[in-house]
Amino acid sequence: MINIEDYNNENIFAKVLRKEIPSEKIYEDDLIYAFKDINPQAPVHVLIIPKERFCSFKDFSQNAGDNLVVSITRVIGKIAEKLELKDGYRIITNVGSYGGQEVPHLHFHLLGGRPLGKLVAES
Repeated sequence: MINIEDYNNENIFAKVLRKEIPSEKIYEDDLIYAFKDINPQAPVHVLIIPKERFCSFKDFSQNAGDNLVVSITRVIGKIAEKLELKDGYRIITNVGSYGGQEVPHLHFHLLGGRPLGKLVAES
């Protein structure tokens, strides 16, 4: 499991927030930044990240202030509306190695624009 001690200021999302790596902005406010995924898994694939340092959803759910928790939830809804995802969408956050988390900075994937199929592939 990724812990706050594992936060690395050199992770790709920290670099995006510092504008060291370019990104295509979808939304930004004082707390949250959202941008198009460079390797989209659906016609619409947006990454939504807090500007504060949280390694994972576990870290976020235990340590984030109530204002940020509410704000990120509402922002995801606003982005889905802005992108006209009227037929539905999926929100994903991966936690730890078993959950498939690759970057130790909390991020939500917002996917849509086509039917997305089963949540987990059958084995």
